Amino acid sequence: MATSMDKEDIPFDEMFMAGNKIRRPYSGYHHWLEGQHTRRLQQKSSEADALFRSVGVTFNVYGNKDADERLIPFDIIPRIISAAEWSKLTRGIEQRIRAINSFLHDIYHRQEIIRAGKLPAKLITGNSAFLPQMIGVTPPGHVYTHIVGTDIIRTDENEFLVLEDNARTPSGVSYMLQNRETMLQMFPDLFSAVSVRPVSDYPRHLRRCLSDCPPARCEGRPVIGVLTPGIHNSAYFEHAFLANQMGVELVEGQDLRVVDGRIAMRTIRGYVPVDVLYRRVDDDFLDPLNFRPDSLLGVAGILDVYRAGGVTLVNAPGTGIADDKAIYSYIPDIIRFYTGEAPLLGNVPTWRCSEPDHLAYALENLSDLVVKEIHGSGGYGMLVGPAASKQELADFRQLLSSRPDNYIAQPTMCLSTVPILARSGLAPRHVDLRPFVLVSPDRIHISPGGLTRVALKEGSLVVNSSQGGGTKDTWVLED
Repeated sequence: MATSMDKEDIPFDEMFMAGNKIRRPYSGYHHWLEGQHTRRLQQKSSEADALFRSVGVTFNVYGNKDADERLIPFDIIPRIISAAEWSKLTRGIEQRIRAINSFLHDIYHRQEIIRAGKLPAKLITGNSAFLPQMIGVTPPGHVYTHIVGTDIIRTDENEFLVLEDNARTPSGVSYMLQNRETMLQMFPDLFSAVSVRPVSDYPRHLRRCLSDCPPARCEGRPVIGVLTPGIHNSAYFEHAFLANQMGVELVEGQDLRVVDGRIAMRTIRGYVPVDVLYRRVDDDFLDPLNFRPDSLLGVAGILDVYRAGGVTLVNAPGTGIADDKAIYSYIPDIIRFYTGEAPLLGNVPTWRCSEPDHLAYALENLSDLVVKEIHGSGGYGMLVGPAASKQELADFRQLLSSRPDNYIAQPTMCLSTVPILARSGLAPRHVDLRPFVLVSPDRIHISPGGLTRVALKEGSLVVNSSQGGGTKDTWVLED
């Protein structure tokens, strides 16, 4: 979840400068926008919602008995990034992803970063996301994080910061693709007026990324499948969408079994070996023989087949430790250690509550901070201090004091804004950005744009769809 601005700060508006002057990346779009009637835009917005509903672009909300599925809100005002800005972002993201892959290989092998005193051993050995079963295992092509979603916030004209690294099972790319498809249908004339880099080739790049890392026992062209937990998963639409776009099978654990040291999937012709599984099942549920014995979502013995070179799992098991928010605070050091370079993208300042002095600072300044669970996601289990009640602050003080190892704290950030189409016209709202990264042994591909998440309510701190946020189409200009 992205956090909002400090109350005393004025957020950087990506479209408007002082005096309502238009920033250069938005000049072509704004010229088109001035020729549009508000009533037509509102009508197009309603048509976009209807299109999303007809296509089935929905998500499930866990813990909500009254709403099994929700339509993800979509705002038709695009978020626009210049070619120069995008170039800066992609260089920083590539550097970060390479360092994270090197870090993952190291901690499951020699652990040189710990030997060098750059990272406390307890952050690894005492971490539930660290899988001892992966020690000594090298994934095909030496790639751990084939698919990454890096959450970026913007705080000024030239300042981008990484908020989170999503290296486990990042979601949202189907919304990026559907957002663009919807805009193309709603406003075909607009894309003739403004040159925007396409994102529609993502499924092709994804399939190529998966094919580039076949297991040792693969013979010929790799057979690929998408492993889903099933229709009740919050991102099931995306699992089915990506499988369809790539032209591969969508399978559940019950469709798979171990046959002659390979993973085979059930088809109308019987069981057929599958070489690469893009799995959207969490580590804990992946293999009831090696992890949770009560799991009905995974495949018994799949980890053993993986370790023996019989299947490629994407992303590799155990990559979730790179999502750990305490590890996140060390990413600048991790980049320096494995690349010998200074980080090109900064982190949000972070206090690790497991450290007594950091905990003391967090408790003393709780009303000004954002507090997050180490393994939290989706905006759950966190505190936004400036928006919290006295009771919420008191409750979190107790949580921090009783389980400090479970939390980190960060300052509230002065997030950039992009206008949305509100009933009264254009109105600024806070945004973040999740670019999607595909990693192969010899290349890194970053789709030009990514998913812009937007806090739709005025003054809201929440961009997560599960917490009421929406999305925008993200444009990267050709030049």
